[in-house]
Amino acid sequence: MKAGKHEIRIWSVLVWLLVWQLASMRLDSDILLVSPVRVVCRLGFLMGTASFWKTIAFTLSRIAAGFFAAAAAGCALAAAASYFRKMQELLAPVMLVVKSVPVASFVILALIWFSSRNLSVLISFLMVLPVIYTNVLGGIGGVNRELLEMAQVFRIPRMRVVRYIYLPQIMPFFYSACRVSLGLCWKAGVAAEVIGIPRGSVGECLQQAKVYLDTPDLFAWTLVIVALSLAFEQLVLFLVRKAACLLGNVK
Repeated sequence: MKAGKHEIRIWSVLVWLLVWQLASMRLDSDILLVSPVRVVCRLGFLMGTASFWKTIAFTLSRIAAGFFAAAAAGCALAAAASYFRKMQELLAPVMLVVKSVPVASFVILALIWFSSRNLSVLISFLMVLPVIYTNVLGGIGGVNRELLEMAQVFRIPRMRVVRYIYLPQIMPFFYSACRVSLGLCWKAGVAAEVIGIPRGSVGECLQQAKVYLDTPDLFAWTLVIVALSLAFEQLVLFLVRKAACLLGNVK
């Protein structure tokens, strides 16, 4: 695994797990701090139930839908905004507001207008959209103007210009946007579920664990969220790298 340019070493993870285990033994209270061994045992039990996998499918499908919808919308809006200056000016305050308003405020407003069942789709979408839009717009703006002028002189078809000039320039910006927004969409999406409590979601399980002071469940589901977030992030970034590789843009 990697975090930025810094590798996460196995020994450092083991050290922190040991610290966690010793701290839980010192406190000697599962309500305050459950041991990692107990969490793993509880997670193993949950994984043996059908409801566990249905819950994961519910949350994963909605957060993934929000992310991919925002990625598509962000790219489309950035392309349009780069072509129409007025549209860029029109979208600027909207993106600023979306980036500035706290997640909790969006969740509460959304609950007034929409059902909680698809709340995580909307919140994930809103968290990802401005990041993708801003980065892709920056990538389009950074395209070499001399290359574009040469393409006009030689009357190169528009699709070839997009394929060989625009996309190689945009892909690094899109990749960076995905790295930033993937973590955001999971944090915001699960937070929305905790507040909205849609039936059959990971957020509902977290909320129930908190209400009943079920610390092993709370830690187990938190571990599930971390694992899902990392797995989804690696999958999406792998796909983006493969796409960039096809464009001859990966080192």
